[in-house]
Amino acid sequence: MTKTVSTIVAPEGSLEVLSQHEVERLRDTSGSGLHDLLRRCALAVLNCGTPTDDSREVLETYRDFDIEVIQEDRGLRLKLDNAPAGAFVDGRMIRGIREHLSAVLRDIVYVSNEIQNNDSFDLNSSQGITNAVFHILRNAGALKSGYSPNMVVCWGGHSISREEYDYSKSVGYQLGLRHKDICTGCGPGAMKGPMKGAHVAHAKQRFDGGRYLGVSEPGIIAAEAPNPIVNELVIMPDIEKRLEAFLRVGHGIIVFPGGVGTTEEILYLLGVLLHPDNADMPLPVVLTGPASSAAYFEQVDAFIRATLGDHAADRYQIIIDDPEAVAMAMCHGIDRLTLFRRDNDDAFYFNWRLTVPLAFQQPFIPTHEEMAGLNLGSEQPVHELAANLRRAFSGIVAGNVKEQGIHAIEQHGPYQLHAPGELMTRLDALLNAFVAQHRMKLPGSHYEPCYELVG
Repeated sequence: MTKTVSTIVAPEGSLEVLSQHEVERLRDTSGSGLHDLLRRCALAVLNCGTPTDDSREVLETYRDFDIEVIQEDRGLRLKLDNAPAGAFVDGRMIRGIREHLSAVLRDIVYVSNEIQNNDSFDLNSSQGITNAVFHILRNAGALKSGYSPNMVVCWGGHSISREEYDYSKSVGYQLGLRHKDICTGCGPGAMKGPMKGAHVAHAKQRFDGGRYLGVSEPGIIAAEAPNPIVNELVIMPDIEKRLEAFLRVGHGIIVFPGGVGTTEEILYLLGVLLHPDNADMPLPVVLTGPASSAAYFEQVDAFIRATLGDHAADRYQIIIDDPEAVAMAMCHGIDRLTLFRRDNDDAFYFNWRLTVPLAFQQPFIPTHEEMAGLNLGSEQPVHELAANLRRAFSGIVAGNVKEQGIHAIEQHGPYQLHAPGELMTRLDALLNAFVAQHRMKLPGSHYEPCYELVG
């Protein structure tokens, strides 16, 4: 029987007072209300550490869980019914989890009130979306002025081998010794390893200001709950704004082994960097893993070169089994980025100069119709092909771990992707390799493909 706890807690710092209207919207269980969104994200945070990547399984296991916002004269309280017992010690909620729960509440309220229902933000324009990303990050306190660039974004899979996890931790350790902060998707696996390594290194260096920034979004947070090292959590409204946030706040990007989600991130990154406006934009990018992952990166590199061209591969370097070399490459790249931003009077805390095309910013809802209609032909500009390939992989992520995607696959069968001959062959080989290497789902769980490739 699943152990649960029912209690009342106060938010930890982020948000202590709400208006009556905000409270009513958080209680509203209708389609226009925020209660379901709050419940799903809160449960994900409270369920931290559970070995599952199936968001629907989490919701079914704790189907009696509920959260209610209580407005009292002395401040805000959260009433939790049947919450996962692992979030508590001796009846008291673990402080880090309480901070994460407060961050969820803060971002849901802010995005609803100040972004989505505010005519000041044109969410149909590229500039308007970037402005929204900036405001969400600023409201969360994630933009720190007065500091030199040192934020390294680390991407990689949640379902990786122990050797790959330990390697990501070693890279994080080398970065931490050099006083670098870490930003990840905040989940387990390659998102946790670099933070853990950096945390140890920061302690050795007596570096008290270490930042471990986790950026998530409602659709993925249940499958990749925030790991306990995250000391700054931001919930972006969708995957596209989450990806843009990584590029705007990061000063360098390291990619560890992963599956379709990591490939989606790589395609997003390269698609943006390949836009003509970003040709001279410095951003160090390193793909790295232990010696056992060399074949994985050969497959990814071959896929990129075959689909986006050799010039796309010029935007990254591959370093195998050498954590110190990765850290040094990142430091040298960040030094060049720092000089570029100083020369152009750019902000260190937010990359305003980067051009992110609207095709990479508009939310993609992976319905069967949308997935089947994706243009994966090579006749289009390379950054547009990258955008559509990114959407294809985003749809597979949804079908693998997101509640709505899993439900759609059960109702209508696998997504169908139409690709020309050579691309289909390359795509099929890459996806089959991910399945064989258990990169689609956590080890021990059966994987049934949520996609079909059609010529």
